[in-house]
Amino acid sequence: MAVEALTAGAVARRLGVAVTTLRTWHQRYGLGPSQHTPGQHRRYTATDLARLEVMRRLTADGVSPAEAARWARQDPGSVRADEPGRARPAPARDGGGQTIPVGRAGPAARGLARAAMRLDSVAVGDAIARTLTDHGVVHTWDSLLRPVLAGVGERHAATSALVDVEHLLSRCVSEAFAAVTRTAPPAGPQRVLLACADEEQHTLPLEALAAALAEAGVGYRMLGARVPLPALLEAVDRTGPAAVVLWSHTSATADPAQLRALLAAPHRPLLVLAAGPGWSAGALAPGMIRPTRLAEALALLAAVQEALEQPTAG
Repeated sequence: MAVEALTAGAVARRLGVAVTTLRTWHQRYGLGPSQHTPGQHRRYTATDLARLEVMRRLTADGVSPAEAARWARQDPGSVRADEPGRARPAPARDGGGQTIPVGRAGPAARGLARAAMRLDSVAVGDAIARTLTDHGVVHTWDSLLRPVLAGVGERHAATSALVDVEHLLSRCVSEAFAAVTRTAPPAGPQRVLLACADEEQHTLPLEALAAALAEAGVGYRMLGARVPLPALLEAVDRTGPAAVVLWSHTSATADPAQLRALLAAPHRPLLVLAAGPGWSAGALAPGMIRPTRLAEALALLAAVQEALEQPTAG
């Protein structure tokens, strides 16, 4: 049965891309709708859709958009991903030119990196939201976001560029995690306190943990970036959390005195997590744990809540 002519929105939904991405492919590479009825917007035909399927598949495999478009403009039926021996365009070199290096991360991370390089906030947001819905917070952080964020940081360190990309990507990540916390607010007690170390401004990993806790139904309070030690101790004294997570991204903000002060607080938490690469193993005292992965931190905090919810023996 022939495919009826489709609107841009319908094509975007079929392909799993943003409408802005379709517009870019149309403007830059000529892969736009071909059917035109006077007085109406142009519509995508079955042939247009087949070309865009090729474009989406090849770019997801790491082929540069320009090269993928060149192949897509050929007979779409001649570009088969599963046909042995058929010549295919080579993927773009990971990290070369204007790309973001994502290591061994999969097609979703490469697609997110390309959307970030285009400063396509809609496509970035859609990619993050789709992965959160399909796989949850921990998978999204480990498999999608961390590789791209690390690649942006690596490229910035080497070239001092991509500040705009980093800002846009960080904002989209924050918005996506905030949406998770709004849609899954924990109903129980807020026994976990999340804070960045004094002068620490790198909050995204802590936001990821907050979203993972919300998804798991673990109550928490988020203090955010640059929490001075007196303010942190006051919050601990006021709320009496069972667990405190103190995040430090660099050694410059990882003052062990902050951890020692938590353990000496009148309302000492049962668990103190020194989270982040800033903390060294030598800074940890008994009663502190340094989780290395989001899943590990989530499991520890969920175990604290579960232990506190167990009925006490009469």
